[in-house]
Amino acid sequence: MDIKELEYLSQALDQASTLKTLLEDEFNALKIQDLTQFEALQPLKIEILSFLASDGLANRVKGFDGDTADSSTHIAIWDDVMSVVTECRDLHRRNEIFMLRKLESIRGALQTIQSPDPLNTVEVYDRLGKVRPNHNRQNMGQA
Repeated sequence: MDIKELEYLSQALDQASTLKTLLEDEFNALKIQDLTQFEALQPLKIEILSFLASDGLANRVKGFDGDTADSSTHIAIWDDVMSVVTECRDLHRRNEIFMLRKLESIRGALQTIQSPDPLNTVEVYDRLGKVRPNHNRQNMGQA
């Protein structure tokens, strides 16, 4: 293996590190509900993931024979890449769980607002910010 292989692996490590930072930025955007920033990160994320999942990178890694000093260096760099990618996987899962919980919370709120359940005691506000009477509760008292 030559210097180009080393540069390519170093690029893979840089890309993995960039992905880690990007996933942290993605989480911060989700926390503050900045969907514009979140959406802006997605094209770069896809580009990095495409590079890391490329056949070219896989073929180069498969070419390590482990017998030479160069191969030992390449394998050490690849181990670093895999370590960062594992951290990225965990960060991605954290972001996914955060989004799923937010969606679940929103769905629950919508279901509560839209529910025809007469035992529902949620008060809903009108456009003027006043509590709108819950007609279902009033009907329950008449029964």
